[in-house]
Amino acid sequence: MTKLLFPCMVAATMLIFTGSAGADILVGIGAPLTGPNAAMGAQIKRGVEAATAAINDAGGINGEKIDLAFGDDVSDPKQGISVANKFVADGAKIVIGHYNSGVSIPASEVYAENGILQVTPASTNPKYTERGLWNTFRTCGRDDQQGKVAGAYIADHFKDAKIAIVNDKTPYGQGLADETKKALNAQGITEVLNEGVHTGDKDFSALISKVKEAGVTVFYWGGVHTEAGLIMRQLADQGLKVQFISGAAIVSNELASIAGDAVIGTLNTFGPDPRNNPANKELIEKFRADGFEPEAFTLYAYGALQAIAAAANVAETNDPELISKSLKEKGPFKTVLGDLAFDEKGDPKFPGYVMYEWKKGPDGKIGYFQQ
Repeated sequence: MTKLLFPCMVAATMLIFTGSAGADILVGIGAPLTGPNAAMGAQIKRGVEAATAAINDAGGINGEKIDLAFGDDVSDPKQGISVANKFVADGAKIVIGHYNSGVSIPASEVYAENGILQVTPASTNPKYTERGLWNTFRTCGRDDQQGKVAGAYIADHFKDAKIAIVNDKTPYGQGLADETKKALNAQGITEVLNEGVHTGDKDFSALISKVKEAGVTVFYWGGVHTEAGLIMRQLADQGLKVQFISGAAIVSNELASIAGDAVIGTLNTFGPDPRNNPANKELIEKFRADGFEPEAFTLYAYGALQAIAAAANVAETNDPELISKSLKEKGPFKTVLGDLAFDEKGDPKFPGYVMYEWKKGPDGKIGYFQQ
């Protein structure tokens, strides 16, 4: 009998599920499809949908076509557990997701107990792959990698800065901030302010007063784009000129809509942009023709399903545990992210983080550009 961990809260949860009962192989997409991080959820959803179409057109996975189920976790761990339990009940074998580390970590335990392989394109907290679970993989990097890059960059470029480190108290945000702090402290640099705020906050006047009082010149943010944009605007409204630096979770063009011109000059770490790979030109053009810009995690989600399909075909099985073994032992696999292989923990073996800067592009639109 299938084992469900944690009580199902389906009635209290906003879930979106599609897919025919006769699916050959059911793949769940777990992401924030609504709520403040819906832009990131859309990236994951569109990436997996496009990869599914391409794989199915090529004959599927070991001759079985992919069908999709969608679960809206609203970036909430409890909602994520409900999504995970529903995927189990529906018979999903694979899940691409989730976006937030705070959702991926508890959901992965449900998936592990019920024979479901999980690959996240976006959850960067090290704990996700550090627990010895058979089923946890990611196509993105880790916060301990990201924090080292950010810390080294700040130390090299802002030697005499007064640094504030602020996080949103989530596993992702606090974890990233802590890793960046650790990297800075190891180089003899001590921040002048270390604060936490809550996701969903709108008024950051108390925080900004502390920033002003401490004479902060570099503001490091561990959190997502929604609060980041508001903080940027409110800093600018107070006439405070600080260098804003953050991580992968602010990489959405929606950030510029929230922050306005205050976003210009912002720096953030993220992986190499697969849109810059000439091999992906036709795919990128297809996304854009459909009215969708495949930024940030879109192709990281696309590549996740590509790697799964390749590993399954090499292993000649669609059994999730055997696919997991193949992912770790049979790579690298050809994907939109390049040749992708995984270590024994499920972390990817490819170049890590680079720095991006937000500025106006040749078309006059504000975006993020690799330095």
